[in-house]
Amino acid sequence: MNRENRYMKPAWSAPSHIKAYTTTRITPEIITQDKKVDYASLKALLDLPAIPIKIRQTHSDIILPALTENQNKEADAIWTDQPDQVCTIVTADCLPVLLTHRQGTHVAAIHAGWRGLAKGIIPKTVQKLNLPGDEIIAWLGPAISQPCYEVGDEVHDEFLSSDPQAASAFIPSVNQRWLLDLYAIARLQLKRQGVTEIYGGEHCTFSDSKNFFSYRREGGIQGQMATLIWISYNN
Repeated sequence: MNRENRYMKPAWSAPSHIKAYTTTRITPEIITQDKKVDYASLKALLDLPAIPIKIRQTHSDIILPALTENQNKEADAIWTDQPDQVCTIVTADCLPVLLTHRQGTHVAAIHAGWRGLAKGIIPKTVQKLNLPGDEIIAWLGPAISQPCYEVGDEVHDEFLSSDPQAASAFIPSVNQRWLLDLYAIARLQLKRQGVTEIYGGEHCTFSDSKNFFSYRREGGIQGQMATLIWISYNN
């Protein structure tokens, strides 16, 4: 954490010209009255090279390049191979995933809730980068952890219908439902794409009320964390 826990940087092996951050709930100056992230304020907070392209997240498997013409278009992942184009997604329990290349030529930010994971948003983004999997580095940002994330049979069945190995990410709950490990699903999908350098996955947005917003904990009335990544050769 940095600046009194107002944002955090991934602990990963990305090249030094790759810049990445996740904000926390201790950044009220970037949250609007309707509890959304204000991208202009985010630019000022982190001294970004440009205001990020804002995508309209809908739990889809749509991936877009970080271009001005894609402002406010529906997508749940955004990528670029150009410097100073900031890729940003917002979350409040869903899993933010950042990708880069060992040489730092590409970056991507993914919004991965259970629906997006079931649709393959992670492997589809890896494939969109068109790079060897073993040259990609991934970071899993703050999300709701398995002990706090209870889901129904419909979620369990949707994953297992297309991927029997996903069963390893579910354990039965005391309510005869299921506890889902978003981190485990993400790691499974990344490894299938040949990605072996996978970092993060140690935070829980639900249980850490000091540092993170949580949609489930706060009954849908909450703020958002922004997770962002870009290529910068300026410093």
